[in-house]
Amino acid sequence: MEEVAHSTTYLLSVAAIAVILLLFLIMKLKVHAFASLVIVSAVTALATGIEYSQIMPQMLNGFGGTLASVALLVGLGAMIGKILEQSGGAQVLADTLIKVLGEKRAPLALGIASLLFAFPIFFDAGLVVMLPVVLSVAKRLGGSLLMYAMPATGAFSVMHVFLPPHPGPVAASGILGANVGMLVFVGLIIAIPTWYLSSYLFGLWCGKKWQVNVPDLFTAGEKPKRADGKEVVPPKFTTVLAILLTPVILIFINTGITTLQATGALPKNEFLSFITIFGQTPVALLITLLECLAIFASQFGMKPLEGMCEKALGPICSVVLVTGAGGMFGGILRASGIGDALANTLSDIGIPVICAAFIISACLRVAQGSATVALTTTAALIAPIVANNSFSQLETCSIVAAVAAGSVVLSHFNDSGFWLFKGLYGVDEKTTLRTWTVLETLIGVIGFSIACVFYVIF
Repeated sequence: MEEVAHSTTYLLSVAAIAVILLLFLIMKLKVHAFASLVIVSAVTALATGIEYSQIMPQMLNGFGGTLASVALLVGLGAMIGKILEQSGGAQVLADTLIKVLGEKRAPLALGIASLLFAFPIFFDAGLVVMLPVVLSVAKRLGGSLLMYAMPATGAFSVMHVFLPPHPGPVAASGILGANVGMLVFVGLIIAIPTWYLSSYLFGLWCGKKWQVNVPDLFTAGEKPKRADGKEVVPPKFTTVLAILLTPVILIFINTGITTLQATGALPKNEFLSFITIFGQTPVALLITLLECLAIFASQFGMKPLEGMCEKALGPICSVVLVTGAGGMFGGILRASGIGDALANTLSDIGIPVICAAFIISACLRVAQGSATVALTTTAALIAPIVANNSFSQLETCSIVAAVAAGSVVLSHFNDSGFWLFKGLYGVDEKTTLRTWTVLETLIGVIGFSIACVFYVIF
């Protein structure tokens, strides 16, 4: 079969139908997102006339290329988070910060602890880990549970949306060609003020507005146990902080050297090039994992630590496969010419790419609920636009942040995070819509606004 040149209208129609089919499979027929993306990729390839012999190679190239950048980071981050969870690191962070800041600032302390702990651990896992801490603080200090729950929960959401090694921003950076090291710092600059406005201040307001009691089924969380049955001695606060800051510092050194060399402020030599290896994100996370193993080996033993790492990988398999399938869909969109057609159309209309990224991602998020699907699909759609323009790395990172911001807005009944918040904190649906849904929307809108400032000014 020979490739046929199709009109822009036809290609955009195929893209629209592909997205509708994707939503239908996921929402109506309840087909898993991974299988749905594979099906839609194959159908799109056939509809756009890609040669039969090239369909599978194109699909596999997109899938493998995305996994190459995602799987390593997500896997290492999950293992680091699991070890810190089992060691009691989250409780240590919260207790120390509350002691330093005072009980009156307990919501702030819980939020800061969650921001630090959220760097390596994913949203669902982090929320479950911090739940006993949040509930125990709320029960001890009194007041509405929302005052304590929203700063902590919002912190995990913000970090999950904007910061590598979380799968969404890593996948988008891989598809759009953004530098992951720079994305870490752009993400931090966006995430911190976004969290303060959307989660902390709004959380305090919600706590005054609606009284939510600690669930009756609350029981103090049991202390973690070692493999021999003895109680684990929690790590010191400085130890936990050092572990969490290790990858950030290494990545910062890499980005700083690379930037200074690009501007001519530093010479390019073999020694500096060797130093930058340690700041590449996968290497930085690997060093952090080795640091965790070295620190906790004497207490747990290597065999239990191996078990923790093994348990950490199972839950992330679905996320990694869905992310890879999103890259597969992106590969087909690029090969078929749909991406170029969309790029030309948006250029003719005059919508800036960063606005288009946010709008498309937000629409997909509201329609089907999954932030990962919305993010990877949007990144695939706009990838040709980014590739065909001479965007700086800072502009590209801003576009990635805009896609991520759109993927989190208006969480409602089709989002697992909605039900997780409702169920864990014992909140009714109406209050969840007033609090959690608004919080997620604020994260998206504020994060997008800050990303636009970066995009326009820098």
